[in-house]
Amino acid sequence: MYTPEIRNLIKKVEETRLSRLGKEFRRMTADEKQDVLERFHPDHVKEGFTTLEAGVNKGERAPKELAFLLQAKSRIRDASLNLNEFDYDVDVLIIGGGGAGASAALMAHEQGVKTLVVTKLRFGDSNTVMAQGGIQAATLPSDSPAIHYLDTIGGGHYTNTPELIYNLALDAPKVIKWLAQLGVMFDREHDGTLKPVHGGGTSRRRMHPARDYSGAEIMRVLRDEVRSRGIEVVEFSPAVELILDEDGKAAGAVLYNLETGKYLIARAKTVILAAGGSGRLHYQGFPTTNHNGATADGLVMAYRAGAKLKFVDSVQYHPTGALFPPQILGLLVTEKLRGMGATPLNVQAELFVHHLETRDVEAAAFIRECREKKLGVPVPGGMAGIWLDTPLLDVIHGQGTVEKNFPAMVRQYSRFGINISRDPIIVYPTIHYQNGGMEINADSMTGIENLFAAGENTGGVQGRNRLAGNSLLDILVFGRRAGINAALKSKEVKLKQPTLDHVAAFQRELREQGLDSREIAAPILLPHYTHKPEPANSPEHKIF
Repeated sequence: MYTPEIRNLIKKVEETRLSRLGKEFRRMTADEKQDVLERFHPDHVKEGFTTLEAGVNKGERAPKELAFLLQAKSRIRDASLNLNEFDYDVDVLIIGGGGAGASAALMAHEQGVKTLVVTKLRFGDSNTVMAQGGIQAATLPSDSPAIHYLDTIGGGHYTNTPELIYNLALDAPKVIKWLAQLGVMFDREHDGTLKPVHGGGTSRRRMHPARDYSGAEIMRVLRDEVRSRGIEVVEFSPAVELILDEDGKAAGAVLYNLETGKYLIARAKTVILAAGGSGRLHYQGFPTTNHNGATADGLVMAYRAGAKLKFVDSVQYHPTGALFPPQILGLLVTEKLRGMGATPLNVQAELFVHHLETRDVEAAAFIRECREKKLGVPVPGGMAGIWLDTPLLDVIHGQGTVEKNFPAMVRQYSRFGINISRDPIIVYPTIHYQNGGMEINADSMTGIENLFAAGENTGGVQGRNRLAGNSLLDILVFGRRAGINAALKSKEVKLKQPTLDHVAAFQRELREQGLDSREIAAPILLPHYTHKPEPANSPEHKIF
């Protein structure tokens, strides 16, 4: 419930709404964008980063919280394991049960190979189910994969890996068709044609939503399809270490059963890492939209095995995370709202940034408005955020627009006595997406032979900033490619002696660098606040 003080501030938004109808704040120039990013985006806060002292990316910078885990001890350093006794023996092992893992499993299974999915929590518990706004694909006559490519590379500040976004844009329409055939219920016009909307940084209407629960709808269909095809899924058994063979090729993983506390050995001819993001590390104390399992497990395991990482110093802060009420701090407020015309306003109810700038620019502008200009909307607890004028959508598109198009958002806020059809909401940037990760090629293969990766574990697709709707697309395009190519590759693999020599070698490097005195072991599997307090020498995690 809004306080009387907030209710009083809402009056300015209501009084100016009609006068703002049809008005847009001008787009920033390239120089203005660069300036606001360098001065206010968290990626440019030097104190939030450190230099890696061990591993293949030694000498490069990374967020302090991630660097701490990348250079931590292994969880299995004291465990007695027999790598020649297998609990699971498959052709393709898929680590991760989100959209990337599920799509990989479906494609691998179609190649006729024995496929296993292992996941930390329940199958489907992932950032995929928390995605709201939609999935990008050039399906309109006025659009094309070429334009999609240009929007994506521009949004990524021309740092994206060209061959990856080429395939991302080219595969996109095919992915939409595949999802629709499987049963995903995208928003459609009265005649049954798809109904895409705009997203920040897109020059065409290219975001295909399923109301405002797009990721949950996609995951529902993929999960059901995996189950119905009889693909084996092992839940509550996260991977904690990759197994390589004597030639340094991926050959399986060590799993940890969360219920029994026992380690399990999964041998595989090829491995796909699709273990998700890192938002629950709460970089620089920011809240996050991510689910509780997003603790960078895939990056930790891959880095120890020698996989090269790319852009791990780049994190996406979604401009519209919930700031009030505090019970939903950091939860995603979908970009589809801004795509349909909801505008951000300061405490004076003034437009101060175009509502469809790219996410990094939009987020940096929000931070500037609150921190430098002191024009944020104050909320109890001493924080300040930005108005998002959601009732404007009913004025633009007709009464009932908000309720029809955003049922999940309506329910989320109504639990706290806030009707977003009548009242604007208060937002602030929140950690949303891990831009960087393992280097892959167009076949989704990493630099380690027989190890593939997809989704938020990878770097290069999005460059240093992701456009809305390209994450759901990314996990499906490269999840599918990983599944197909890992399956085909598995048919050629001759299994050799499995080892964990790379883990011992990494531990020696940590000792040489004086980094082995830390008590923490990684991957941590769950965020620190689900466990007993961390040791005193672990990084602080002050949430916001």
